[in-house]
Amino acid sequence: MDVADGEMKIEKEYDQGFRVEHEGDDHQGRLPESSKIKKKKQKMATRCDQQYTTPLPPPDLPIKFKKQIRALGGSDIALVIQKCLFKIDVSSGHNRLSIPFNQIQQTFLTPQETEFLNSGDNKKKCSKMEVMLIEPSLRRGTISLRKWEMKKASGSATSMYVLVGQWNSVAWRNTLREDETVQLWSFRINSKLCLALVKRKAKSNGYFIEF
Repeated sequence: MDVADGEMKIEKEYDQGFRVEHEGDDHQGRLPESSKIKKKKQKMATRCDQQYTTPLPPPDLPIKFKKQIRALGGSDIALVIQKCLFKIDVSSGHNRLSIPFNQIQQTFLTPQETEFLNSGDNKKKCSKMEVMLIEPSLRRGTISLRKWEMKKASGSATSMYVLVGQWNSVAWRNTLREDETVQLWSFRINSKLCLALVKRKAKSNGYFIEF
């Protein structure tokens, strides 16, 4: 309706990410829903980057894990990743722990293992490796390691490895929670890849302790 009918026109426009709704000369700026979500994600990422970055010197694997690995005849222990758990990492609906390529501390796969995980069509036929996992509780089990290509809205893709299959059970048994810090370590038994998951707690001096 026009002004002559006594109705005021409501105009909506976007300016630098802010939605401005104004009625006559009354202006009120509000963030669009998409910007709110983006801002929340950026805040979460910043929090984790500040609290859970790998300290210097690099953390060592706890003694109790070393003892169990040695008792199993394991060797070649290496830190794969230290990360802050996000909500999606402990969501039962997703059942997976992500291992982003850009957060991996060092190569933990052989060329043959890398080639194997690169095979498949990234759908139901996606290649997977069954590996031993020592949980934070020291319980031993088997979990699946896969490579995923996560498509973005822009059309590009982000590559990552994921632990799937029994991940929900691992998270439940070890009471893994959002914002907690975990470390994933690799080791070898007779050249076969194995993994160990460690829970860490940040101290005020930047170092981490096991808990």
